[in-house]
Amino acid sequence: MALYLVQHGQSLPKDVDPDQGLSEEGVPETERIAGVAKNYHVNVGQICHSAKNRARKTAEIFAAALNPPEGVLEVQGLKPMDDVAAFAASIKSDTNTMLVGHLPFMERMTSYLITGSTEKPIFKFQNSGIVCLDLNPETKSWEIIWTLMPNIG
Repeated sequence: MALYLVQHGQSLPKDVDPDQGLSEEGVPETERIAGVAKNYHVNVGQICHSAKNRARKTAEIFAAALNPPEGVLEVQGLKPMDDVAAFAASIKSDTNTMLVGHLPFMERMTSYLITGSTEKPIFKFQNSGIVCLDLNPETKSWEIIWTLMPNIG
């Protein structure tokens, strides 16, 4: 089972857009990363996102490219300061799932799944970037399999 963690695309500042939708740069950047994921045949069963507009729009862009059979779903527990341990306990292992959310949640979730602690960051996310984790069936521990980020260097 793969778990794809995605930080939402670049968003507009709150003073420009109170709902903080994706910016002019955020939409094409997210479309580009979603297209690369599609070309690599990334298999996503369902995409879950937070209630925030920027996460919803990011999830919709990924869904248009990846066509998850179980669709797109808004879920609770993915806001920036939500409890990652509580959310991790609810992760189902029967389908490849993409979670679209925010910082610091996504970085804290990655650290928690890999090390059991949220205190020491192990990966720096970028807007629209994907971190793919897999649950090792032998050790029952999560491992980072690959990442896809908009900017390298």
